Amino acid sequence: MAAVLATAGLMVACGSATGERSEAEQPKEHGTLLATQPLAGDAVLPGAVRSEQIIYLSRGPQGDDVEVSGSVSIPAGEAPEAGWPVISWAHGTTGVSDACAPSSGTVPGSDGEYLRYVNETLDQFLRAGYVVAQTDYVGLGTSGIHPYINGDSEAAAVTDIVRAARQLDSSVGTGWYAAGHSQGGHAALFAADQGPDLAPELELRGAVSISPGNNLGDTVEYFVAGGPEARAVLGYLPLILLGAQAADAALDAYNYVTDEMTPLLEAAKVGCTDAVWALADTVPLDRVIRPGADFTPLVSYLTEQNPDRLSPRVPTLILQGGGDTSVTEPGSAALAESLCTRGSQVGYTVYDGLDHVPTVGASAEDTLAFLAAIEGGRTPAGLCGD
Repeated sequence: MAAVLATAGLMVACGSATGERSEAEQPKEHGTLLATQPLAGDAVLPGAVRSEQIIYLSRGPQGDDVEVSGSVSIPAGEAPEAGWPVISWAHGTTGVSDACAPSSGTVPGSDGEYLRYVNETLDQFLRAGYVVAQTDYVGLGTSGIHPYINGDSEAAAVTDIVRAARQLDSSVGTGWYAAGHSQGGHAALFAADQGPDLAPELELRGAVSISPGNNLGDTVEYFVAGGPEARAVLGYLPLILLGAQAADAALDAYNYVTDEMTPLLEAAKVGCTDAVWALADTVPLDRVIRPGADFTPLVSYLTEQNPDRLSPRVPTLILQGGGDTSVTEPGSAALAESLCTRGSQVGYTVYDGLDHVPTVGASAEDTLAFLAAIEGGRTPAGLCGD
């Protein structure tokens, strides 16, 4: 379903009534709303008075114009005089293929279960008086493979959907927050760094990053070095490799792995994470890496995607589960310290014993308190750099 959104499935929001757009009508500004239709399926937040699936113009990894899908949910009630504030939510890893786009409402398997769980928290945000805009990211629901963990395209997608939401509904204000979990926590940090420049007419007020992806080159190094951690992250390797190739064609995923890994790469192109993990145990760890492969360009690219090089421009809250086995607490603690050292205002909270996904629900109250402080014109407590 998601793969056809850009060409047939959505009512065109600009241009002719037939859905055709002439060359002169082609949108030029990033964030331009291209098409919309009512949101359906699991993607609908129960508290929304209006839910729309959209296509909007954004930026790819090389700065090229790309169409991106996503969703916008509008709260019930009367909007404040300045319009509803927006939480631009960035989702965690679901895959790199169109089947994994959250706005489709039909994401299969454990990825769909994850999205349904997270939506319970997003519905809390909505009922608290925030528009919830959710990007699918570049390449999820639209043409091409998703450039997984590419910070620049994530930041653009998270930012530009706020512009599109304002075109969709006049009740949407200019004030907004970047927020996300896991891969989305990574995206929120990049948006906190780049958002003010990407959309200067908007007011980015803060960011919330839950269990943010970091130390991205480590996954590759595990296999190169033959470390014991390799088995636990094998299912992520095809996503990382295909994502890097989508960002830079010179980083050919197939050049780095053996023929035994080809089924995992092919599965990732059409399915979500379950399809990849189902095959992961079939590949011996000593048959993952292609002998003689030069990983230097890939590791260099992944290092550029590490969020520890960023300088968030707004108050930023990092929330982390103490028992998280996917994004570990020491890594997030080091990331928070690094961002503080670079001069950003960053808060850091750990939830003892909690694993990766439950941290989303557990942190909802702290997230809303953080946003409420900013909305009330106060500096949230506990930030470095105060």
